[in-house]
Amino acid sequence: MPASKARAEDIASRLSALGLTTRVEQHARYTSIESEVPESLPADSWREVLEVVAEADRFGLLASSLTGRTLWAAVRRTVPATGDVRAPGHQQ
Repeated sequence: MPASKARAEDIASRLSALGLTTRVEQHARYTSIESEVPESLPADSWREVLEVVAEADRFGLLASSLTGRTLWAAVRRTVPATGDVRAPGHQQ
């Protein structure tokens, strides 16, 4: 299992252990982890949740009166180690 996938699964597992339901999706360049955050989440739990998502490459919180609060985190997928792999348009 690639290290990036293991990191994403670890983040999702730790959020689940804190009582949040998570969704993990694979994308071309990153793996996303999302979770709905209940209004009743205690302050101590918020600290723990933030410690977990801080291990991702990016994270944030979307809050709306219509959809509630969605916590998200993204872990960049690893690039193959063979050769000099560059992004499209940056090849030599």
